[in-house]
Amino acid sequence: MTKEISFIDLGLSEEILNALSDLGFAKPSPIQSECIPLLLEGNDVLGMAQTGSGKTAAFSIPFLMKLDENLKAPQVLVLAPTRELAIQVADACSEYAKYMKGVKVLALYGGQRYDVQLRALKQGPQIVVGTPGRLLDHLNRKTLDLSNLKGLVLDEADEMLRMGFIDDVESIMAAIPDDHQTALFSATMPAPIRRITKRFMRDPKEIQIKSTNQTAPDIDQSYWLVRGLRKNDALIRFLEAEDFDAAIIFVRTKSATLDVADVLEQHGYSSAALNGDMTQQLREQTLDRLRKGRLDILIATDVAARGLDVERISLVINYDITLDSESYVHRIGRTGRAGRAGRAILFVDSRERRLLKNIEQTIKKPIPEVQLPAKDLLESRRLTKFADRVAKEMEAKDLDSYRQILPSLLASDETDIETLAAALLKLAQGERPLILPPDPVFKPARSERDRPERGDRGERRLKGDAREAPKRRERRDVGDMDLYRIEVGKENGVDVRNIVGAIANEGDISSRYIGNIKLYEKYSTVELPKDMPTDLLKHFETVRVMNIPMNMRLVANNDKPASTARRGSRKQDDAFADQPKRRSRAPSRDGDKESAPKRRAPRKAAPL
Repeated sequence: MTKEISFIDLGLSEEILNALSDLGFAKPSPIQSECIPLLLEGNDVLGMAQTGSGKTAAFSIPFLMKLDENLKAPQVLVLAPTRELAIQVADACSEYAKYMKGVKVLALYGGQRYDVQLRALKQGPQIVVGTPGRLLDHLNRKTLDLSNLKGLVLDEADEMLRMGFIDDVESIMAAIPDDHQTALFSATMPAPIRRITKRFMRDPKEIQIKSTNQTAPDIDQSYWLVRGLRKNDALIRFLEAEDFDAAIIFVRTKSATLDVADVLEQHGYSSAALNGDMTQQLREQTLDRLRKGRLDILIATDVAARGLDVERISLVINYDITLDSESYVHRIGRTGRAGRAGRAILFVDSRERRLLKNIEQTIKKPIPEVQLPAKDLLESRRLTKFADRVAKEMEAKDLDSYRQILPSLLASDETDIETLAAALLKLAQGERPLILPPDPVFKPARSERDRPERGDRGERRLKGDAREAPKRRERRDVGDMDLYRIEVGKENGVDVRNIVGAIANEGDISSRYIGNIKLYEKYSTVELPKDMPTDLLKHFETVRVMNIPMNMRLVANNDKPASTARRGSRKQDDAFADQPKRRSRAPSRDGDKESAPKRRAPRKAAPL
């Protein structure tokens, strides 16, 4: 029988061991026990493992051990395919380094303001995690200095290939110093990825970890396709519609735990955030309150929820979908403990259907779609709870004193007692009205589950040195479109993917809701669905593409969508020439608060 390896056996520093203890790590996963020693010895590592196997700790811990904490310059570079994964990896690295003095971790990704990123880079982060496009942009601008690089990590390499980033990845790897360690992780090993390993890695040690394929068949699971309402409003509806003892809500980032906790507090729920910024003592106090019933809802990240085991939890809501299927299994496993019934709800954005399919393959069963709880159900439940409160008050012994007040409340002899009771009922309902506005109407053109996934568009493949043209971006049939002008064009070096990325990321809009995009010398045009929210269009005025504000504005007298005009027609150019240009806005002085953009800051929740 093989002896189980502990983190102490791996020769880790006391600072990292303390951080792992705080996070509830009991013992290394198979990929951690294999990778950490090899990377500590200076080997290049090629890891084939499914997501959720513990890869982040497997590569970040040994590279943290090798950092020169006194050198304020990037020493480790991590490439991730999406901004969500980049943020998640950066947060995890920060958690592991929490007891190391002077270690800074920075996430760089598209859609984030350049002035904010430049200030952060000047502070000398030792670890930089980013998406290929934005990292290559900084390298080309010479704003990212990798002359002190010691370690390079390619996380989810096959996903970067599938999303069309492989050219950018190769460009980055060709531009950095040769004298560094490389760790590459991929669930599969297609030919372009294998070529990268042969070209850029030095005798890599290969590690292959099989997926555990865990399942959770006894938990009642469903997913809601995000539409019609914002996720915060939908979250409140689901919490009202579900009967639960205690619940845990999973989000992707530390800041999101605080944002969602604020929303729940505004709606009267007893909730608390659970994230990596909490001390171990405060974490234990929070969990103790949950166990004893003084707290009903936790909002947590995956890292912060490690080791969490509370029997009261009967509901798990995945507010942000996890990026890997096995993490989803771990999440919903927090409910249904000790023979109790468990319920799990998953919020899925239209751009995340691929992740939903991965989860279904892992648990080996389809997850049924659930509709947003209807206003009739919420009104019924609210009225039932209100009636229970009224019934208890009717049993009170001091009602005679209040009966004597009733005559003084009657406005005139013509006012009947029912009218007075209705007025008092309206006042007594407080901030949770008993009568709700009509539900939002959403009529998809065709089944959401049958639509192609965002990730299926436009993979770029290499044939020799030639690049195949990307496939045309497929668009939803969303009806009439409006034409907008943005003040970025060919002379700025912009291309269609830059515009799509900025609108999709900053507006939280699926790329298939974005219509035709046409590039001109000094400006571009883009089609978006009619009746876009005013606050979103206002936000797009300041969103930057190639570090230039888009200054998006609706084209006047737009009777025909751009798709009906000839590309680059003179007629359309002349139409724009008559319209005044808007001056570019200067960057905001409060750019340091980028992690919580004003548009997405917690607001006073509107009554549902």
